Amino acid sequence: MKERLSRRDFMKIAAAGTGVAAGAQLLDMPYILAAPAPTGDQAKLRTAVIGCGGRGISSHVRPAAREHLVALVDPDEKNLEAALKKAAEEPGVDPSKIRTFTDYRKFFDAMNKEVDAVFIATPNHHHALPALIAMQHGIGVYVEKPLAFNIDEARTMGEYARRYKAASQMGNQGHSGEGYRRLCEYIWAGAIGNVTEVYHWTNRANGGTGARPPALPIPAGLHWDEWIGPAPMREYHKDLHPHEWHNWHDFGNGSLGNMASHIMDGAFWALKLNRPTSIEVEEALGGSHELYPVGTRIRWDFPARGEMAPVKVYWYDGKRKGIEDAGKGDIQGSVSKQGANMPPIMEEMEKLTGRKFRDGATFYVGDKGIMYTGTYGEGVRILPEEKHLAFKMPEPIIPRVKDSHQGNFLAAVRGGPPAVANFDYAAPFAEMVLLGDLAIKAGVGQKVEWDGNKCTNRPELNRFLKRQARKGWEY
Repeated sequence: MKERLSRRDFMKIAAAGTGVAAGAQLLDMPYILAAPAPTGDQAKLRTAVIGCGGRGISSHVRPAAREHLVALVDPDEKNLEAALKKAAEEPGVDPSKIRTFTDYRKFFDAMNKEVDAVFIATPNHHHALPALIAMQHGIGVYVEKPLAFNIDEARTMGEYARRYKAASQMGNQGHSGEGYRRLCEYIWAGAIGNVTEVYHWTNRANGGTGARPPALPIPAGLHWDEWIGPAPMREYHKDLHPHEWHNWHDFGNGSLGNMASHIMDGAFWALKLNRPTSIEVEEALGGSHELYPVGTRIRWDFPARGEMAPVKVYWYDGKRKGIEDAGKGDIQGSVSKQGANMPPIMEEMEKLTGRKFRDGATFYVGDKGIMYTGTYGEGVRILPEEKHLAFKMPEPIIPRVKDSHQGNFLAAVRGGPPAVANFDYAAPFAEMVLLGDLAIKAGVGQKVEWDGNKCTNRPELNRFLKRQARKGWEY
């Protein structure tokens, strides 16, 4: 007997404009199953949000609720309450019908057949497991940057997306914008010639120094075992929840994990970067065996790629204002531009152009000129301005995204083209970013030689490519 159309198949056929009758022909099914394409609430995707603090509540709850939000998942009951209120701001949403869970494993056990798409906005150490479970059930996954906590997770997520044909998207929203598309088109048109150096900068300082703070009582409503998940168990202490987990090796990926998936996206795309031959931390301020530095300068070395020249890619973040400051007061989060750890070319460009580059920037240095983009690809220009105006703008050759980054993902779940930052793109990109964290673990001046799969000169580092998860949290 022929298999009945699943709801997801039905949605994809309807989205493709073929109707169920055409789907029945393709699957050799009797025409009696043919029916009009679903409309209204029937056409809405069943969605869930996993991770309802930070990005979850600020960016994903309402887009999910504009579809048919069926579940919210977070180990902090206060986040769940806030997310329900946020969802209720959408017309027609009844929060009493949205199920809540503090453990995504239990959510998938209970509802894996009742969900079409999930938005995952957990701390980084929880990105991979819920995405892998979802994809095994054919559920589309949108995962916040930097996609994965370690390199093995990124590779496995890319493999699962292909194996289970699941729609996927990483949350580097600038990838849907106009800026990085224009950057690619300018560079591919030869606007600045062969690009041999790239300088990235963010004023974020996700890291710290010193010992772990003393243990504190677990806040009411916070399910600590579920928050820890696959990471090594530790007692609750300050500077972890809800945001400072970025600073800690066990849970986050430092400033790279927080911002590089945005800022380095243009270089990865426009310069067709894949795997470097080596990575090295040239400078680091602060940090410890548990905490990321509060400022770094890191270099990736890429060989020639087809007609593209070898290129050195630099990352600058955080402060340069004396390591003694790192131990005083609250150093988490953003820092002001004053005393920031900026690439020298940025200061030169500010003097040349008379403009100030704030928060984040990238400078592409070619043998015929320099280009600039902001944190999310905005403001793409050849510098100085007269050179930009003198260069004939190339014709657009990259398809534009007409919807939001989330909307682009939801269209893919409905059976449209793959999302623009699907895991075929996002997993290799995440691996490149995460190699910077591997170099941080190696230490300042300790070059990491990379053959595309492992570290060849410091094999002891390869244990960081994958983590041994706590029992019950393996993938």
